[in-house]
Amino acid sequence: MYLTLFLITVTDNLIKITTLTLLCLNVLGCSVSGTKTIPDSSPESQSIAIEKPTWENIAIKSFAGHDNSIWSVAISPKQNLIATASEDNSIKIWNARTGELITTLTGHNSGVLSISFNPLGKEIASSSKKGIIKIWHLETGASRSIKASEKAVRSLVFSPDGTKIINSSWDNTIKIWNAKNGELIHNLTAHSEGIFAVAVSSDNKLIASVSKDKTIKIWDLNKGTLIRSIAGHDDNIRTVAFSPDNKEIATGSVDRTIKLWDVKTGNLINTLSGHSEYINSVAFHPDGKTLVSAGKDRTIKLWDLKTGKIIRSLSGSKAAINSVIFTPDGNSLISGSAADDSKLRIWQNQN
Repeated sequence: MYLTLFLITVTDNLIKITTLTLLCLNVLGCSVSGTKTIPDSSPESQSIAIEKPTWENIAIKSFAGHDNSIWSVAISPKQNLIATASEDNSIKIWNARTGELITTLTGHNSGVLSISFNPLGKEIASSSKKGIIKIWHLETGASRSIKASEKAVRSLVFSPDGTKIINSSWDNTIKIWNAKNGELIHNLTAHSEGIFAVAVSSDNKLIASVSKDKTIKIWDLNKGTLIRSIAGHDDNIRTVAFSPDNKEIATGSVDRTIKLWDVKTGNLINTLSGHSEYINSVAFHPDGKTLVSAGKDRTIKLWDLKTGKIIRSLSGSKAAINSVIFTPDGNSLISGSAADDSKLRIWQNQN
């Protein structure tokens, strides 16, 4: 067992963490090794300028470090940190601008399935195959744990105000937790099979969930009540995302289609077809006009939502792509790939 001591200094929006490891009881259940400089992820730090992407010329940067599949990727509110969650039981924190590996967080004893930054910028939350949620303090590497389920916690996300953590599990439930003290606020039960993913609307009002039971459910975040259930996919639904204006959701399925739905009515708006295998991840561009998707066919596809047509199909991964997101400025993509590749990639639009 080891205890890791931290010496923290702050200069020019940079947090320098120096660690000293001593033989003793490891009461934190985690380790952050080495001396690293972590860019401050607070809202006051500098952000990247917004540009209009054309996606005609894309520079790809690949970064290796994990020993197994990357299940989830996330980026800090000010775009200076990337977090990756992996089947190798670890979380890695990367410099978003250079791709340099800053540190590795260890403490889970099973595959890490999902990762989310607190919008306030000081913490990340992760979930594992053994039903454990960990909340990590970025400046110290200390963590606290929540036993969320006896089964895998497939996805989790902080609420936009940073006060709650919402998770979905293979036990067919969605749980809403107080992010500060770890107390359970709501336990949502309506799905009949394991729940692949949850998303939260940016106005802090709604949850969308998708499941092996082939349904989408819309919930009231604050009341914990079911608003509506939507059906339309022919197979398991693996991913869901809200549009920036919260009027639509996008879902991706094992049936190889992406569907766009009206949040208020539950009506189907459009079906996007183009992937040759099942879809693992979808995300909206910040302007709401473009969607990105990724899946088992090892491709990332950019869609024009007005026409429903593919803008670009990007390849480069040697394995399925499990997670893809836009950076907050909308000018780059971040992806994580499955085993046999296990790489973080940054796909930067070159205008």
